This record gives sequence, C-alpha cells and structure tokens, in this order.
Amino acid sequence: MKRIYLDHAATTPMKAGVLDAMLPWMADHVAANASSVHRSGQRARAAVEEARERLAQAIHGAPGEIVFTSGATEADALGLLGPLAALERTESPRRALVVNAAEHAAILEPAKREAHAGRHVHWLPPGQEGAPSVETLEAALTALEEPPALVAVMHTNNETGALAEVTALAQVAHDHGALFLCDAVQAFGYAPLDVTTLGADLVSLSAHKVGGPQGVGALWVRDGVALDGLTIGGGQERGKRAGTHATASIVGFGVAAEQAGQGVASRAERTAAVRDHLERALLALPGVHGNATGPRGPKHLNVRIDDVEGEALLIALDDAGVEVSAGSACSAGSVEPSHVLLAMGFDKREARSSLRFSVHEDTRLEMIDETVERFERVLGHLRNVQR
Repeated sequence: MKRIYLDHAATTPMKAGVLDAMLPWMADHVAANASSVHRSGQRARAAVEEARERLAQAIHGAPGEIVFTSGATEADALGLLGPLAALERTESPRRALVVNAAEHAAILEPAKREAHAGRHVHWLPPGQEGAPSVETLEAALTALEEPPALVAVMHTNNETGALAEVTALAQVAHDHGALFLCDAVQAFGYAPLDVTTLGADLVSLSAHKVGGPQGVGALWVRDGVALDGLTIGGGQERGKRAGTHATASIVGFGVAAEQAGQGVASRAERTAAVRDHLERALLALPGVHGNATGPRGPKHLNVRIDDVEGEALLIALDDAGVEVSAGSACSAGSVEPSHVLLAMGFDKREARSSLRFSVHEDTRLEMIDETVERFERVLGHLRNVQR
C-alpha cells in the first residue's frame, strides 16, 4: 500500500538542490565557524551571507533586516518579546499586547508568559472566518486603557488556512502607535510576500515549510525597529541572536527560499486546484463539513465529521496509509481540542471531530482521488463500529 502524505502544513519535502547545497557544509567544511576570522571561517561567513541575500530577495527585504534563528518558533518569540524588552528599557509603565487568539502556540505561549508577568494582553477573536477583522482590531485598540506596544496576527492560519488582511490590520496598529508582528510561515511560497508593501514591522519565517531543512528559520525586522535579543552570549546576528551559525542549514534555507519566492502565483493556483478537488469530494460525503468560511490560503482544508472522533479517524486513516493532522503538529499527542477552532466559535465536540488536510504544489489529483476512497471506507467502518 502506497502511503499518501497530506500534512504539508506540518513539514514539506526538501526541494531540488537544497541537500546538494548543504552537503559540503556537513562534510568538507564542517569545521568552519562563520564567526572565525581565518579563511575557512570567512568562507562559511560568505555562505551565510549569500543565504541571507537569497532570503531577503525572496521577500523583497534588505539582507541586514534578516535575523537567522533555530526555526519559526524562536523567530515568533523573538519577534514578540524582543521589541517588548527594548521598550522596557526606554518606557514605563508597560504597554499592552494585542494577540490574535487563533495564533500558533509559538506566539500564544510567549504572550501568556507576558500576561503572567503582569502585562495586559488582549486576545482578538478570529470570528467564524478564522482571522480578526479590521473592525475587531480597531475596537480593541480603541478600548485599551494602556497604549498598545505590539499587535500579533498571522498571515495564513496554520490549521484552517484563514487569511488575515495584514496590510489593513498593520495600518490600524500603526495608527494606534503599535508595532505589527506577522507570522508568515504558512504564507511563504504560496502568497505574495513583499515586506515593503505588507505593512508589518516583523515577519517570521520557517525553512522546512518551503522545502528547506528543519531547525532553521528567520525573523525579518524592519530597519529602525528596536529589538533586544533573547539568546545572549555572543555577537552573532548583529547582537540579536547569539550562537554559532548553523551554516549548512542556513545555506539550505537560502536555496529553498530563493525557489519559494519564484512562481508564487502559478504555484498557488495549482495547489488551490488540488485542494479544491479534495474539498469538493470530501464535502460531498454525508456528515462532512468545512470549518473555514472566509478567504483561505491555497493548501489548507479543515473539516469536521459528524458521529466520529477526530483522533480515532486520524489513527484509522494512518493505518489506511493517509497521513493528515488533527491540528498543529506542535500539539501532536495532545487530547485537547484545537484552540483555533474553539476561538472561531466551535464547541469542544466539533473541534475534536475535525481534521486538517494540507496539500503541496506536487500533490497529484490521483493521490487525492485515492485519499477520498480510503477516507470514505475508513469513515464508514468507524461509524458502523461506534453504532
């Protein structure tokens, strides 16, 4: 039985050329530290800077605005906590933080820590469409008793694919004197991502979501935005992120990012066509419903299924050779219902009966047809067992 992987929102296969670019830095040049002044070190430094330039070009930013991190989780934490720490040095009392309640845990957990430390955190409801509206943000900022320091709203939701009006939301944040942090992990490569027009002040990215290696990400920081590093102990990344550069991984990220920045419109169109084919077929089955009603990115499909537990269906599908998700990969093993779906207004039973399918530019229609056949067979078996 051939396995079908439809969990590309969790991670993606490496793109052509990425591993080849990484291998010399994993073998021949493995002893080269990009912070060393000798020739081998400077060769590694040049490779890191070339990758930085490739990533910057892909998002239309400047190389000096890119901070490499260990992944998007660190980039999110740095993007949220770094500006707050910088403000703490120059302002008092603490300013408020405004966060989309449907964010990834990489944003939610640092925000919760700030709340526990005494900062006022306002949680923006995403509504049934899955992303906070401009009106919701405007009302929230207007009602705050403290001036806002930062607003965090992701571009494309990792569970539902819901799209936020980032440019308009960022403008509202700026009108109230706040910075705007945008997690663009699920958008990169599938939506136009031009930081010169996006409106955000900080944008987090991940390599392994665009065909690069796991364990490396980046934060774009608009020139002039004050940000204190969270990892200290060295001067790497202009003091914003201490630690020896993971040269091989960064090189791979650069190659993947360059490809992700090319042909975005056609990639999105192809991917959406495959996703839509899957959606039509699944929603035609009895008791299967779509969870996102508003604009979505091209690769996500989140559905809820009547009369069956999502976890049981997930396991049964895996046994049938179809690999999907019950939510964010970062919450794998959790028995809690999706916080994203709860924030959108679904109850716990509905959230627990939901699955996320996420396709890829290389996902073929015959794979989708086979997925639907296996899904229908597994669903029928589970419903018969549970009667």
